[in-house]
Amino acid sequence: MKPYDQLSRLSAQKLNAVIVSINYRLAPKFHFPIQFDDVYNVVKFFMQEKTLKTYSVDPNRIAVSGDSAGGNLATAIAQMLLRDPQVNVKIKIQALLYPVLQDLDLDTPSYRENGHMPILSKTLMVRFWSEYFTTDRSLFEAMYTNTHIPSEDAHLYKYVNWSSLLPEHLKKNHLYNMPTNQNMLLVKKYPGLVDVRASPLLAEDEKLIGLPLTYLITCMYDVLRDDGFMYVSRLRKAGVQVVHEHYDSTFHGILLFSSWPFDLSIAHRIADNYLNWLNKNL
Repeated sequence: MKPYDQLSRLSAQKLNAVIVSINYRLAPKFHFPIQFDDVYNVVKFFMQEKTLKTYSVDPNRIAVSGDSAGGNLATAIAQMLLRDPQVNVKIKIQALLYPVLQDLDLDTPSYRENGHMPILSKTLMVRFWSEYFTTDRSLFEAMYTNTHIPSEDAHLYKYVNWSSLLPEHLKKNHLYNMPTNQNMLLVKKYPGLVDVRASPLLAEDEKLIGLPLTYLITCMYDVLRDDGFMYVSRLRKAGVQVVHEHYDSTFHGILLFSSWPFDLSIAHRIADNYLNWLNKNL
């Protein structure tokens, strides 16, 4: 897509960096964990000392970044790299732009408030999630009603409990109800539903310790807003340094609107803030 190409080129120029954009296989033709494996294999190969030297990359200036689904993969990759004994080079930064971080609770305040927003409605996001695992329509229906996780996996909800992880101004008058479901069939058929590689917000607290300096963007009018806020809360609790940029007047995918025919000034400002921060910290 043109906006991604433009941002990649601009990043290379402004940061004096080598930008690797991975053309991983997409759902619904391919299902999880193929997407994660595609990206992780490329990252591991690129982070070999020999490969870094070939492309004249400073091993002390490596970052992973992505927006939306790409932010999901960047988050999961950063977590996995941290404890991979085969990877000797450490990443310095993870930059996550309105990332997708969890599929357990699709009834957070941001899903309730922005469920009918254009660009990314709840229906579309649930479709993306369900097709990440299967084309079986029954999973979409269960995820849409938030009845896809069995009670046996209820212990995982503590990692995505928005009633304890969100700031008060986002909770508003919303009431938290932990989803309940006795049907174990879906998770047995699609174990990716509770896999940290698909939902990196499910990582145990101790697995977050030692993650790199984090830059995270959230948008007010985005079903994924609360995913980002919850991850910021958990990272800070784990001692990770986080710079959180929240934009009150924007929506999901805002960076896609930085080129013609939209060319929105706010999109340019967010891109500039992102690149300026990377330029100072990478």
